[in-house]
Amino acid sequence: MLNSVLIIKHIILTLAVLVSVAFITLLEHKILAYTQKRKGPNKVGYKGLLQPFSDAIKLFIKEPIYPAKSNLYIFILSPLLMFSIMLIMWFCYPSSFSMSEIYLSIILFLSCLSISVYSSLMAGWASNSKYALLGSLRALAQTISYEVSLALILLSFIVITSSYSMETFSKTPSQWFMFMSIPLSLIWLITCLAETSRTPFDFSEGESELVSGFNTEYSSGTFALFIMAEYGNVMFMSFLFALMFMGGSESPLFSIKLTTIAFTFIWVRGTLPRMRYDKLMYLAWKVFLPVSLNYLLFFTSMKTIFITYW
Repeated sequence: MLNSVLIIKHIILTLAVLVSVAFITLLEHKILAYTQKRKGPNKVGYKGLLQPFSDAIKLFIKEPIYPAKSNLYIFILSPLLMFSIMLIMWFCYPSSFSMSEIYLSIILFLSCLSISVYSSLMAGWASNSKYALLGSLRALAQTISYEVSLALILLSFIVITSSYSMETFSKTPSQWFMFMSIPLSLIWLITCLAETSRTPFDFSEGESELVSGFNTEYSSGTFALFIMAEYGNVMFMSFLFALMFMGGSESPLFSIKLTTIAFTFIWVRGTLPRMRYDKLMYLAWKVFLPVSLNYLLFFTSMKTIFITYW
């Protein structure tokens, strides 16, 4: 009985994530279109509501093209790995339809973030293309830079809640965290942009420099898996920001908060140009790392004082 319940929860969560990914792509197309003073997709279905499903069907029924000199098995495995890691991350979601039995969900989340760069590296290497390889190497160096500060910010919240579970975060009244630590929230938001390879940190997919980066040689269904993984990660990082800085998931306005953060991701893409690569390195190591480390020391000292005297 327990196994069947877990399977049903898996299926419901996976379907919910896939539907969310479909409509966030439509939201992005609409926002970017109005940013550029045009309408965007509005033909398929009522006001373009079925456009994401039309795009998905088009991509998955197209004939796949495999480069002659590519490493075929790793070439196919890398998008599947990236998509699978995205779905595994969503099992950390603290709700009745997710794997709330995972008590160390923060550890699982950090592990998924660390492993996800391997799929980009595998895709670039297996494509046997110089543009794809350069894009995957950029993604690797970029990950090493910002994940240090990202882990330190998470450690600050682990110190406050004394738990490695996101379910504890959801029950913590964290509305005041964003106002108490505005620099920390801004660092987390910018780091999330870098983690999901979104503008202005889309160095691994720099179209003006690397054609399309690590996914240059991909087409049809394998390319669609990369897109779905990217937008699934955007949704999850938006959820995590709202959970940590804007109140627990039990709040009735939580879905509005999550949508607002997802809108911010798209708004940044329509507004800012791509940064220089060395600027991100400077930002990550000389700005984000000291600030996040100081906040960790501050929260640790405050927790120690509270335990000692109260």
